[in-house]
Amino acid sequence: DTMRRVVRQSKFRHVFGQAVKNDQCYDDIRVSRVTWDSSFCAVNPRFVAIIVDASGGGAFLVLPLHKTGRIDKSYPTVCGHTGPVLDIDWCPHNDQVIASGSEDCTVMVWQIPENGLTLSLTEPVVVLEGHSKRVGIVAWHPTARNVLLSAGCDNAIIIWNVGTGEALINLDDMHVDMIYNVSWNRNGSLICTASKDKKVRVIDPRKQEIVAEKEKTHEGARPMRAIFLADGNIFTTGFSRMSERQLALWNPKNMEEPIALHEMDTSNGVLLPFYDPDTNIIYLCGKGDSSIRYFEITDESPYVHYLNTFSSKEPQRGMGFMPKRGLDVNKCEIARFFKLHERKCEPIIMTVPRKSDLFQDDLYPDTAGPEAALEAEEWFEGKNADPLLISLKHGYIPGKNRDLKVVKKNILDNKPAGNKKSDLINAPKKAADASNPQNDAKLDEILKELKSIKDTISNQDERISKLEEQMAKIGD
Repeated sequence: DTMRRVVRQSKFRHVFGQAVKNDQCYDDIRVSRVTWDSSFCAVNPRFVAIIVDASGGGAFLVLPLHKTGRIDKSYPTVCGHTGPVLDIDWCPHNDQVIASGSEDCTVMVWQIPENGLTLSLTEPVVVLEGHSKRVGIVAWHPTARNVLLSAGCDNAIIIWNVGTGEALINLDDMHVDMIYNVSWNRNGSLICTASKDKKVRVIDPRKQEIVAEKEKTHEGARPMRAIFLADGNIFTTGFSRMSERQLALWNPKNMEEPIALHEMDTSNGVLLPFYDPDTNIIYLCGKGDSSIRYFEITDESPYVHYLNTFSSKEPQRGMGFMPKRGLDVNKCEIARFFKLHERKCEPIIMTVPRKSDLFQDDLYPDTAGPEAALEAEEWFEGKNADPLLISLKHGYIPGKNRDLKVVKKNILDNKPAGNKKSDLINAPKKAADASNPQNDAKLDEILKELKSIKDTISNQDERISKLEEQMAKIGD
């Protein structure tokens, strides 16, 4: 038993991290210098997006993954914001759709052409306006299509239906201080937030109520982070009163004491946690650190097990984390990071060395695929669903993405609330039955009315010109 405590068996003890060769990096990129603790980089199986310095507004680069090497200064950007971009997030259900939050108080959602940009993109698919201060956080719902969360320095969290461009939930009275981060749980029924008042809150967004909260999660004054794990527990990073970096594990059903609390070091960079629900590994990337530390979360003491550290020479300005379906399963790759330096982006590949060439199903349980489990309306009406899983046995082949279409609702058409769902279902049928006698009669009626209005207008026109003539005569 003592031996087991000394060396814990885990297939992830020998995870091996390696930076790619220079020609596989993305070079000559002016990474944003905005003082904001977001990761500045978002990746998916098709593209890497990086927030860059931009004169007179905010911009980010979107590069196809294979476009490595030196990036020309004139390479097109996504540049519709009038203030610096603070956060970006790829839609988990469409690899060509990305959301951005900016100092200009807006959230914009963009559709990237299939093969990347050939011209700068200035027209978003939709602009979401509702925050009164800069928007520092954007996060897509994990399982419902077109549901996007944004959080701003107005201490408000807004949940949008991107398909209609509407704000459907506004949580503006739950936080008294700046929100550091927001994390959805696995099925998107709850969110947890870390805030400057040192509280971690668990919120049911549809009921608009706080389900659990913990004061002084970490005693230190520097920024915290809180993320949901697959089993519903919450993992936090923060600082002790003595400014040591800490990590902790909490059960939201009882937030009195942490399940585990570890001190790490006295560095002052904010620890950004990246979590892989399939392997239960958390990677911690400190802003300004030159290392990535990783831990395995299990249900036996001490619950958070240190695995190893990947170290490099250069400090990181930001970090992107590839979803599982973008990894190379033939090389036993279990994670890929995109590390931002001042002038470049460097992929770092984490592998579990194995002798066999066969598919390692213990490393790759079925993972969240790109199909949404729910439509936005279903989620807003109270339904929940876990992510739809796919097997990576034959590698992931990206399918065709459907374009994001925004159907703005006409405010004048708002019907009384009684007949919501049934109307939606019957609407297409009504259009198809346009030739029935009832509709024909209605059409005739409308046409008659139109004609009588036109006649009235032309009569009035004649009358006006006659009156004008009379005025002219009197004037003369």
